[in-house]
Amino acid sequence: MKPYDYLIVGAGLYGCVFAHEAKQRGKRCLVVDRRPHVGGNVYCEDVDGIHVHKYGAHIFHTADKEVWRYVNRFVEFNRYTNSPVANYQGRLYNLPFNMNTFYQLWGVKTPQEAEEKLAEQRAEYADIEPQNLEEQALKLIGRDVYETLVKGYTEKQWGCSAKELPPFIIKRLPVRLVFDNNYFNDPYQGIPVGGYNQLVNALLEGVEVKLNVDFCKERAQLEALAHKVLYTGMLDELFDYQLGELQYRSLRFEHQRLEMPNYQGNAVVNYTEREVPFTRIIEHKHFEFGTQPHTVITREYPHEWTKGEEAYYPLNNQKNDKLYASYRAKLENLDNFLIGGRLAEYKYYDMDKVIRAALDMSSFELDNI
Repeated sequence: MKPYDYLIVGAGLYGCVFAHEAKQRGKRCLVVDRRPHVGGNVYCEDVDGIHVHKYGAHIFHTADKEVWRYVNRFVEFNRYTNSPVANYQGRLYNLPFNMNTFYQLWGVKTPQEAEEKLAEQRAEYADIEPQNLEEQALKLIGRDVYETLVKGYTEKQWGCSAKELPPFIIKRLPVRLVFDNNYFNDPYQGIPVGGYNQLVNALLEGVEVKLNVDFCKERAQLEALAHKVLYTGMLDELFDYQLGELQYRSLRFEHQRLEMPNYQGNAVVNYTEREVPFTRIIEHKHFEFGTQPHTVITREYPHEWTKGEEAYYPLNNQKNDKLYASYRAKLENLDNFLIGGRLAEYKYYDMDKVIRAALDMSSFELDNI
């Protein structure tokens, strides 16, 4: 008999949800993570009462009522609504693109005026078949919105010209002809009261966890402990990069405590000029309506990923997707191995989609044994 039914590699949301569901069904689980904390990228660090999103802003939103009910079983959510602001050359614009934005850009006051202006802007590109992201964006929203609010931010995020990016990255750009700054259309939205650690700790209650453990370096010993492995890390790393490295974008975070109660008046301000090296400033206390006399801000700098760094965004293009498929095929040679999550599946996941995928995986896996 092995001591565990499941070894779960990675203590992010996917691994934590699966561990919780497995434990509820009487399975013995061990969760390991190379970081010194659980929670993956949703981990929050308490800085004198402010819950700092250590790895970038995470705003929970979903249209999946079952997922919303699920997370609310573990933690109460506040009523935070994501309403980011864009700073371009010192002028402020509301996001997403709505009547407030169009008034700030053009001085238009009615939906008809805004629609006429948008039609005028789009007309120049109406007949083109977009060959890159820039052409796709120009066709969708015209030059003013694109150059003010999309171009610089996107080029910083991906580290290249928008003309070098495929058009599918921007399949659509939502335009609202109402005065509504709520970034998401999902009916359920908020931040866990007390930060995301409350949710993660509740999911892992009663589950054995070992931190500062690198599965890929201790693989033989760890695999011997369990009948099955759920792996949520990078798939190319699992196979020691035998076929080559998948590409990612990474992030560097510059955290700063300030002795003032309010730095920017909003949780998220995007900086859309290419010349400004960071993409956004996050002021964490505003996620939870903090009243502390001090504040903590984070500047977020995207950069090219190199081996050994945290991988945040997969570069899903034809070359990388083909390489990923080759790695995925190698899984057929591994017995009793499951994979799931953002890194293992090499795709961007919102938090609710991670939880939904983990619930579906656990239901299929655990209810069919």
